[in-house]
Amino acid sequence: MTSYISHTSVDCKNAYELSEWWKQVLGYVDVDGDPNEPGHEECMILSPQTGHHVLFIEVPEGKQVKNRVHFDLRPSDGTRDEEVRRLRDLGATVVADHSSIHGPGIGWVTLADPEGNEFCVLRSDAERAAQA
Repeated sequence: MTSYISHTSVDCKNAYELSEWWKQVLGYVDVDGDPNEPGHEECMILSPQTGHHVLFIEVPEGKQVKNRVHFDLRPSDGTRDEEVRRLRDLGATVVADHSSIHGPGIGWVTLADPEGNEFCVLRSDAERAAQA
């Protein structure tokens, strides 16, 4: 017997605002028949391609330390650096630039969403293939 991941949950201060931000980042959408609206304490979004769900849940305490679990994102189109610029334009902040940790242009960049949750942006598949 095994288990599978039903969805990924993210604790936050404002479920609606953070779900709207991540929809822009990931290209996810609201769940049919369960639209997210301002004031909702739980907001679920899903990938129209894979069906993966992310649930944003409001909690009273603020984030205080580094995430124990985080998203590693790989750009669907373009490069890692282009995606980092796009996400910064959406309001992400750079936490650490490890883009040259294993050689020029090979690593990742750690960002934080508007509530401070860390996530990483890796090189695209095209960048990885070009370096191989």
